[in-house]
Amino acid sequence: MNPIAMTYIEGPVVEEEVRFTLVELCQACSAEQEHVLAWVVEGVLEPVGSSPQDWRFSGESLRRARLALRLSQDLEINPPGVALALDLLDEIAALRARLQRAGVR
Repeated sequence: MNPIAMTYIEGPVVEEEVRFTLVELCQACSAEQEHVLAWVVEGVLEPVGSSPQDWRFSGESLRRARLALRLSQDLEINPPGVALALDLLDEIAALRARLQRAGVR
């Protein structure tokens, strides 16, 4: 048998280092400001800053906002439902990661 050579690459994920203002986040995910504000109230998005003018959103917020928008539009889920759905999806992802680390498929 031939041994398998693996190469590990380390480096920062750029998406995590990007910061968006409220306006930039809305533009990047094609969402209305009132949707984003509702998602912040429901805990879907967690900006850094004291007011909407000062808020900064991470790259992860962009991913969550895009998913929240799809849930809102495609399935017509309201903001509390979007928050619940995203919490459940996060839990599923965490459980899958634990199973993978444990070697269970």
